[in-house]
Amino acid sequence: MSDWPLWEIFIRSQHGLTHKHVGSLHAPDAEMAIKNARDVYTRRNEGVSIWVVRSSDITASSPGEKEPLFEPANSKVYRHPSFYEVPEGVEHI
Repeated sequence: MSDWPLWEIFIRSQHGLTHKHVGSLHAPDAEMAIKNARDVYTRRNEGVSIWVVRSSDITASSPGEKEPLFEPANSKVYRHPSFYEVPEGVEHI
């Protein structure tokens, strides 16, 4: 079992629109990871969909890289919604 890969588990709840990360587990393959995730993370029938992603396939930025990574967006103020007028009659934006 120690050589089984680590899988990240994402569950979409019955009332949710998005999958949320709920934890990690070891399994020999994706099919077994889904079955194990079902048993471990949806005991009370709270999920409608399960995603499993091999942890080694995830690439993430570091919080220490925040400034250089997000700085270009801060210099493009025209992307901020304050520059747009919402037409009359448009709701739920």
